Amino acid sequence: MGSKRLLWPCLSSPRPRRAQIVMKFESTPNPNAVKCLLDHPSTGGQIRSYFNAEQAISDPLAQRLFSIEGVTNLLITPDWITVNKAPDASWAPIKKAVRIVLTDASLQ
Repeated sequence: MGSKRLLWPCLSSPRPRRAQIVMKFESTPNPNAVKCLLDHPSTGGQIRSYFNAEQAISDPLAQRLFSIEGVTNLLITPDWITVNKAPDASWAPIKKAVRIVLTDASLQ
C-alpha cells in the first residue's frame, strides 16, 4: 500500500490557540452603529476615524474591519471601536466577523 498521505495536512499540525479577549457589543443611539468594548487596548493609544476603506489604507486593523461586508465607517480608540454598517446590512454576521478580526489581531 505504501505510506499514508493525509488528506488534510493542515489538521495534523497544532493550531495556534486564539487569544481570549473579552468583547462586549453595546448599542448606540444610531441603529446602524455598534460600540465594541474591549478588555485590552487595541491601538497603542492612538484614536483613528475612517469614513471609508480608502482612508484606512495604511491601517491593517481598519482594513480588515472594512473587508467585512456591510461595514461603512469606523472609530477606533484604545478601549473601544465603533463600527457603522449600511442600513440594509444585518448585525449578526457583522458582529461575528468583527469578533474574529479582533481576536486574530490580538494574536499578532
